[in-house]
Amino acid sequence: MFMAQVTTKGQLVIPSRLRRKYSIGEGTRVIFEEENGKITMQPVTEDYIKSVCGMLKAGNGASATNELLKEHREELKRQK
Repeated sequence: MFMAQVTTKGQLVIPSRLRRKYSIGEGTRVIFEEENGKITMQPVTEDYIKSVCGMLKAGNGASATNELLKEHREELKRQK
């Protein structure tokens, strides 16, 4: 377990051992999520991005974006 103190400006220093372990450097973006009264922090590193790639795929393997574009085109055709 690690502990840190929030400054008057709302800043928080991540302990150095955690920064090294999770490749958190200057400029690394961080996602904060709140769930069930807990706050979790996830650094947006290359490893994290690789781990979430493909999460938004449709059941047939197509990307959600392409599926939405396809549906939009079909809707436009129906309206004509």
